[in-house]
Amino acid sequence: MEYTYTRSVGPVIDRFFSGLADRKIQGIKGSDGKVIVPPTEYDPYTGETLSEFVDVADAGTVTTWAWVTDPRPGQPLQKPFAWALVQLDGADTAMLHAVDAGDESRMSTGMRVKVHWCDEPVADLAAIEYFEPEAS
Repeated sequence: MEYTYTRSVGPVIDRFFSGLADRKIQGIKGSDGKVIVPPTEYDPYTGETLSEFVDVADAGTVTTWAWVTDPRPGQPLQKPFAWALVQLDGADTAMLHAVDAGDESRMSTGMRVKVHWCDEPVADLAAIEYFEPEAS
């Protein structure tokens, strides 16, 4: 399925994407002091506009995952991989992305992963090609 339209992202996501082009990940602080990654324009509890950006690490912890044995065209990797929620260090929420662990037996909840950046900087989520296990 394909959607052929252009969408504006607004100032918060634009800043997030621009940071990714510089290999920097930013979240935004909510009214409860928690850091939301990817950032949202509005507080999930109060609906107020959010504006306090916070730098977070490009490494974190897998909170949950599902293994993809046969990737479909258009998925981030064309070999078996995991979709995982990754809570980056410094963030209080997790973001969904691909993890290339090489084999399902290497995946686990609680494992440490780090960003594998794409070769050419881009100002969108594709700047993060996938996550990979941290070297122990």
